[in-house]
Amino acid sequence: MAKRKDAPGERISEAEHAVMEVLWDQNPISASEVCDAICAQRDWSIPTVKTLLSRLVQKEVVGTEPEGRKFLYRPLIERSDYVGGESRRLVDRLFGGRAAPLFAQLAESEALSDEDLAEIEALLREMRK
Repeated sequence: MAKRKDAPGERISEAEHAVMEVLWDQNPISASEVCDAICAQRDWSIPTVKTLLSRLVQKEVVGTEPEGRKFLYRPLIERSDYVGGESRRLVDRLFGGRAAPLFAQLAESEALSDEDLAEIEALLREMRK
């Protein structure tokens, strides 16, 4: 299967996102390898992982390739594309499509550290060049 360049049309749930993080970190891997990476910390079983992988395949964000009697799974979207799409949705939904109110909210709630502010300032300087 060819890699998708765009963000997924259908939303990825929090549980599906946890599986995607494993796949972005290591791929292609089997369902049992995904379970090895995540089941203990989430209190999941292999059927849960297989269900989540099946949903991700249906959403066309994960591809499969047969290997013997099992399938190997790999992401069809890049993590950066997913994060970009989710970030855009957040800004659109909560802040009317404008990023400035998001930063204001974070600053007001003291969610930004001095290090965060320095990084934002550096990014803004770089963007203005």
